[in-house]
Amino acid sequence: MEYSAFVLLRHGTAPKGALQKNKRQAMTHPKPTLLQLLPLPSEDAPDRLNRYFDVIRLWEAADPNAAMQAHQEAIRVLITSALTSTPAELIDSMPNLRAICSVGVGYDSIDVRHAQSKGIQVSNTPDVLNDCVADLAWALILGAARDIGRAERYVRAGKWGGANPLPMGTKVTGKRLGIVGLGRVGLAVAERAAGFKMDVRYHNRHERSDVAWPYVQSLRELAEWADFLVVATVGGDSTRHLVDRGVIDALGPEGILINIARGSVVDEDALVQALQDGRLGAAGLDVFDREPHVPDALKNLENVILLPHIASATRETRRDMVDLMVDNAVAFAETGRVITPVPPISE
Repeated sequence: MEYSAFVLLRHGTAPKGALQKNKRQAMTHPKPTLLQLLPLPSEDAPDRLNRYFDVIRLWEAADPNAAMQAHQEAIRVLITSALTSTPAELIDSMPNLRAICSVGVGYDSIDVRHAQSKGIQVSNTPDVLNDCVADLAWALILGAARDIGRAERYVRAGKWGGANPLPMGTKVTGKRLGIVGLGRVGLAVAERAAGFKMDVRYHNRHERSDVAWPYVQSLRELAEWADFLVVATVGGDSTRHLVDRGVIDALGPEGILINIARGSVVDEDALVQALQDGRLGAAGLDVFDREPHVPDALKNLENVILLPHIASATRETRRDMVDLMVDNAVAFAETGRVITPVPPISE
């Protein structure tokens, strides 16, 4: 088996822990073994983990498979990320695994159902990235509506003042914003809409009783109503191609689609065709179906903004995410329970 690591951040200073550092001396009894699949953007995290665990840093091993085989019986905790594949095969290779601590809010890359069926706790890092992801959603809304990417390329190419002026953009203030998935991130996106005097409606699996925005039971109906449709729902099999050709066509030739959720939620082939045909006005995408692969057809379109999955990629947020992940691992070592468990996934 081969295990890949996703480097979350290359630079940064030491983070502020979400929990106060434990100042007790190292435990005298044997430490549990922890398998770390990826480097962490933190000067503090390695010391904190070393205080509680015997840490195996898999990417440093000359032969990762041999390192796994040598320690698989001892491993109790696994560190992974929302973008690192953690399948049932990997989970089953560690018979005494009891906790999986992931960096990131999404967990569709982890076979959570399989882990939970074996009594293994799975934790993620919710809430700490809500603001940055919502901020980027608005950067994409504004960028796609005002054609920022094309305008920037226009200036760099020396075309300003030439015979071919830029096409007009689309006004954002006062328009209609539809949100697909009014969870933590979707809520943060909706709250920011007040500053743009926008009418907001949402589509969820279930209507929320704690918000005033209207609920739309049919996603196609929401898309038909909206000027902007922001996809902020969870990934995974349950939402794969939720935004299909019918939803895209309902959004229409003046509509703008924004995806900061998972690439799998949008039918990418249908999206490309709609953008090429003019059946969709524009799109702003931070995620793609087969990352890091981005279809050449999307790269060749002017009416789409393409970003390399950077919604949470700020120094502050990535440090907070790592801090919370380490807090989960430390809490498991001290109490046997993680702090932010992924909710049970039913069969």
